[in-house]
Amino acid sequence: MAFPCLDAVESRTQEIASRSMTNGPEPSYTTGAHREFTSKDPLLLDYGGRLKEFTIAYETWGEMNADKSNVILLHTGLSASSHAKSNANNPRFGWWEKFIGPGLALDTSRFHVICTNVLGGCYGSTGPACIDPADGKRYATRFPILTMNDMVRAQFRLLDALGVDKLMASVGASMGGMQSLAAGVLHPDRIGRIVSISGCARSHPYSIALRHAQRQVLMADSNWNRGFYYGGVPPHLGMKLARQIATVTYRSGPEWEQRFGRQRADPSRPPALCPDFLIETYLDHAGEKFCLEYDANSLLYVSKAMDLFDLGIANQEGIRRLREKNKHKLLEGSSSGGEHSSGGSQREACTLSLPRVPYTEQQVSNKNTVPSGGDAGNIVVSDDLVLGLSPMRNIPTLVLGVESDILFPAWQQREVADTLRKAGNTRVKHVELGQDASLFGHDSFLLDVKNIGGSVKSFLEEFV
Repeated sequence: MAFPCLDAVESRTQEIASRSMTNGPEPSYTTGAHREFTSKDPLLLDYGGRLKEFTIAYETWGEMNADKSNVILLHTGLSASSHAKSNANNPRFGWWEKFIGPGLALDTSRFHVICTNVLGGCYGSTGPACIDPADGKRYATRFPILTMNDMVRAQFRLLDALGVDKLMASVGASMGGMQSLAAGVLHPDRIGRIVSISGCARSHPYSIALRHAQRQVLMADSNWNRGFYYGGVPPHLGMKLARQIATVTYRSGPEWEQRFGRQRADPSRPPALCPDFLIETYLDHAGEKFCLEYDANSLLYVSKAMDLFDLGIANQEGIRRLREKNKHKLLEGSSSGGEHSSGGSQREACTLSLPRVPYTEQQVSNKNTVPSGGDAGNIVVSDDLVLGLSPMRNIPTLVLGVESDILFPAWQQREVADTLRKAGNTRVKHVELGQDASLFGHDSFLLDVKNIGGSVKSFLEEFV
């Protein structure tokens, strides 16, 4: 039996290996022109890491007013760049193109919109593919473990440099929705209102499991080479397969039933073990398109940061104690003996190890989780989350969810809204789009201009 899909992988590897590039076959990840802010002050990371300096890539739209009170910070999803909308310097179509502009959801005739590439990313911000100034080599997997809070702290360094004392709004979807809530907890006095679309207050085991599967197939690619693939053939097959898994979670079953059904790509041919059904060829195309557009190590680090996300008070206090224990690293100068000053003595802090005790079933309390069956019509609000989100009690907040979303199911947005209300926030607006309104699943925030964009626009205008 022929396996053209495997032949294609081998051909792609040979093509990449044969390229003549200044820095080897590893792509130069970019979505075009952007601005850069570099902080020379060290950044202490939640899990003990330390960056001696870092750069944040960003883009802006609309005019900032005289007192800088009309600024909206737009947070991105996992693999997005700062290029949310086309502009004079970069006419390329942006990932939120139809949501930003005069009269649109983020109205640039009234607001100044800033979007950054997250810390750990690969579109201009400091991440694993960047050069460690300590030794002139790529960080690769020497890069320190990150959290959503670390990313937000880096963003607020940028805001400080721009002289923005208080945001008009913090807006984000998916991972950006997590960051938007994290910003409200970290800097409640510096945010006027919050929009969290298809996000959550803590990562659920289901989404953690899916991202784990993506990371495992990526790391199993021999070209990944434990993260040290720069200058060689990147793990394009692992990235392709990881993207296919991710794509399954981004859209909904009902939509795919309408788009693909059970159709085969070529019914005249006999069935094959390679992509055969239309849905298979679609996933294959989506994976192939993405596999060289994003740095593999960035995918690992940023997705792990999503898994670690938990705004419950217990986790916050644990991180606070850890940061207190490691605060001396902010005062450290250059180190020696194989440690990197830019990473802040990362050898111990960034070592990933298997648990000492093998997996065994454990009895856990379900009192703070969604009711069995997944239908959270009656969310049991966790006191841990109530205390964790209490800093946001005075911030008007829009929480938006989509019923067809399987990656960040709608009960998670209901949980955020109910928790904020229990924490004393009387200005929470919760919108949930049913399947009659949107079948796009998690990707609704990228596609549904009418319902998603309309809700954001009306919410922001309500408080202006």
